[in-house]
Amino acid sequence: MSRERTSQARKRRTWRGVAGVAAGVVLVGGGFAAANASTTSEAKKTGVHYPVDKKATGTAAVVSAANAFLNTLDSDQQAETVLDFTQANATAWSNLPCGSSCRPGIATGSLSDTQLTALENVLKAALGSGKDTGYKHVMETLAADDVLASAQGTGSASAAPTNAPTVTASADPSATASSTATDTPTGTPTDVPTGAPPSGGTGGGPGGGGYGSGIYYLAFLGTPSAKGTWQLHFGGHHLAVNITYKDGKVAGSSPFFTGVEPSTWTDDEGTTHAPMAAFRDGLLKLTGSLTTQQLATAKLSESFSDVLLGPSQDGKFPETKEGIKVGELSPKQQKLVLAAIHPWVADVDDATARQLMKTYAKELGETYVAYSGGTGLDAQGDYVRIDGPGVWIEFVCQSGVVYRNQIHYHSVYRDHTRDYGSEFSFS
Repeated sequence: MSRERTSQARKRRTWRGVAGVAAGVVLVGGGFAAANASTTSEAKKTGVHYPVDKKATGTAAVVSAANAFLNTLDSDQQAETVLDFTQANATAWSNLPCGSSCRPGIATGSLSDTQLTALENVLKAALGSGKDTGYKHVMETLAADDVLASAQGTGSASAAPTNAPTVTASADPSATASSTATDTPTGTPTDVPTGAPPSGGTGGGPGGGGYGSGIYYLAFLGTPSAKGTWQLHFGGHHLAVNITYKDGKVAGSSPFFTGVEPSTWTDDEGTTHAPMAAFRDGLLKLTGSLTTQQLATAKLSESFSDVLLGPSQDGKFPETKEGIKVGELSPKQQKLVLAAIHPWVADVDDATARQLMKTYAKELGETYVAYSGGTGLDAQGDYVRIDGPGVWIEFVCQSGVVYRNQIHYHSVYRDHTRDYGSEFSFS
């Protein structure tokens, strides 16, 4: 993938770390302490200096990493990044490739290599470190967007990795169904937005449309601190990370939107990538365990082409829960429900994820599982929902936008009481 230095190319520049994902190599070396040493010394004197504690752990390490990143920025860049924690800014996220028109913060494509490394360290500290979760999942999502940008930019899927992406999904996880990407994407992507952004945020930087890892935005809403309330706000096409901190603890790790196109691909070095395989496969195991009678109970009457509670749908949870009650399932099936929930919850730091999973386990008896379309998660309109007193998860299949005869995924994780750290009321 190109790393040209022209200003136009920088709008779509590929992160060094993202290139590492696509090549199947180590993402970023050196560790957090080394990054502090290299980035702080390069901070512009005109910017505010933020305190860094190299020995910090837990959420304090997130604050330290955030400050180390801010120390690499000049005053104008700091002003782009540190914004007020208002409802307008917090809710200004989208699944669309709409650049700075629908999300606040500083664009990844405007940053130097040193600044990108410091930003990646923020994500490493804030997100889960387990396999197929957190930081790795986010970086794989950005890598997928570079594959998409390459295919769309040349007007030919031959710009994508040499082995064409395939989808493998079935109600029986051991079975396989595949769909090959189109050779030549045609037309305009259907998820490019028109009109006004969905909510009011602020911010800037390059962007305004298109795909690629250079069109993602980071904002700190409120000043990162072990005291008070602030939010880590990061996202772009098919990604929205919203983690709210209050007095040194995570008060909410939702809304979290994740999607991917292509859903899986093989890079030039032969490594296969499937950023949402763990999300999909957990749901397949769950729905595959349901009996014919249970499936009939879980079936929704509605059809879905996208998630219900995406951007600008804050607080719009259905008044009545639908589907089959998890308390009526067998102990083995209940464990499958918890396992299915885990990939979404794991995209925050490990300690917070463990606490959330304990909470959702206690609420499991009053949680519901529902679906629409088919349970194979391999066709347009296949949809699965998990809805509890706290947890809300949706996963839907859509026809491809660039890879026209391949399914791609949209999904959202919310919490009935913890979205945005419970700071706003949407009733």
